[in-house]
Amino acid sequence: MKIKIICVGKLKEKYLTSACEEYIKRLSVYCKLEITELTELATIEAEAEYILKNIRGYAVALCIEGKQLTSVELAKKIETLGVDGISEISFIIGSSDGLSDRVKNKVDFKLSMSAMTFPHQLARVLLLEQIYRVFQINTNGKYHK
Repeated sequence: MKIKIICVGKLKEKYLTSACEEYIKRLSVYCKLEITELTELATIEAEAEYILKNIRGYAVALCIEGKQLTSVELAKKIETLGVDGISEISFIIGSSDGLSDRVKNKVDFKLSMSAMTFPHQLARVLLLEQIYRVFQINTNGKYHK
């Protein structure tokens, strides 16, 4: 499976970069991972065009109004997508201003990581960790308890 993470903005903190690098390394065993960093623009409407051009396969937007899933539910969803012949999933993380309605209306699924608000840079680390956990759950790995 190919996993693409489309994110607006670059990681600026070393500790976040290190955490992402660790999960990217761990995920290399399970999937082909691609991270596309887009430049923050003046408005989320301006960013929408670039985001939409980068989506491949099944699209998942991370947004507060999305559905909250447990890790096991997310693992089942991704497993089901694979069984249904979906070989590529694009996860979208917007800027600190969020995502345009144009993007949210084009995606296949809206996912909320929590009712709490997280910095968009930290959301990337959390997403990578959850994707790694998904593959551990689906392969009966020891990581998920």
